[in-house]
Amino acid sequence: MFRRDSITFKQLRALRAVAQGGSLTAAGQALGLTTPAIHTQIRGLEDVFETRMLQRASDGSGSELTEAGQAMVEAAHRIEAVLGRVEADLEALSRGKSGQVTLGVVSTGKYFAPRLVKMLGDTHPEIEIALRVGNRAEIMDGLDRGAFDLAITGRPPRRPAVVAEPLGPHPHLLVAAPDHRLAGGQIAMEALRSERFLTREPGSGTRILMERWLDRVLDGHACARLEMDSNETIKQAVIAGLGMAFLSQHTVTDELTLGRLVALDAPGLPIVRHWFMVRPEGEAPRPVALRVWQTITALEGRFLPTIPPSDAF
Repeated sequence: MFRRDSITFKQLRALRAVAQGGSLTAAGQALGLTTPAIHTQIRGLEDVFETRMLQRASDGSGSELTEAGQAMVEAAHRIEAVLGRVEADLEALSRGKSGQVTLGVVSTGKYFAPRLVKMLGDTHPEIEIALRVGNRAEIMDGLDRGAFDLAITGRPPRRPAVVAEPLGPHPHLLVAAPDHRLAGGQIAMEALRSERFLTREPGSGTRILMERWLDRVLDGHACARLEMDSNETIKQAVIAGLGMAFLSQHTVTDELTLGRLVALDAPGLPIVRHWFMVRPEGEAPRPVALRVWQTITALEGRFLPTIPPSDAF
C-alpha cells in the first residue's frame, strides 16, 4: 500500500526538473540544490512507490524517465495546475470577487476573445476572468492538465475527452494582396500549384485544416510554403506580396473590410467550421465556471466578428 502522505512537493519538483534538464546535475542547477540532494528526493519518491522513476538515457548521457516516472511527472503537472487555480481563486477572493475562471483560447480566437471577456465582465462583475491564448496544441494540453476551466477552439479534440458546445460559424478562406495576379476571378486548381502559401507553425488548428484542403485540391502535388509564427506576421507578409494565406475569416475581418486583403475565389472555399467551447468531461465544473459556461452559451456567438456578406467572398 502506497503512503500518499509520504510524497512531497520537493520530490515532485525534483523529478520534473530532471525530466526537463535531462540529468541530476542540470536539475540541481535549476532548483539551486546539489546533485546529491536531487538524488535523495528522487530516491525518496522511488521508495514510496517501490519502483524506479529514472533510468540512464538511451544515448548514455544523463537520465530519462521510466514509464512510472513519466506517469508521475504528468500527475505533478496536474497538481501544479490545480494549485495554481486555487491560488488564483484565493487572490480573486481577496479582491472581493467570488472566484476566478481561466479561459483558454486558441490563438485564432484572440481577435474576439477580449470582446467576450468584456461581455462576461459586464454580466458577471463578481467573477474574475483570466484569458490565456496559445496554439491548439498548447490549449488542449492545458485543458488536459487542468490549467483551464474552459477553452474555446475550432474543433473539439479526441483527447482529452471533453463536453463541447458549438458557439457559432467559423469560416476559413484564402486571402491575398488586392493586386495579386489571381485576385478578382475564379481560380483553377492548377494555378495554385505555383503559389507560395504562408502558414502557421505545427500544432496550429488553421494549419491542419489548410493542409487537408491543399491535399484535396492539389491532389497530392507539393507547393511552396513559408512558415510563420503568428497570424499578424502572416497578414503583413501577404499584404507585402510574399504569398497567399489560408486563414480564419475572423482573423482578417478588418483587412477585408478596409480592402488591404481580398478573399480569393478558390476551389472548395470558404470552408465553414464552428467555434466550440469545451470543458473536461470527467469532472464536474466548478459552480463559478458553470455560470460562465452558461453565459457564453446564451450569447449565441454575438461576440464573433462579422463583415458585410458582399465583402466577405
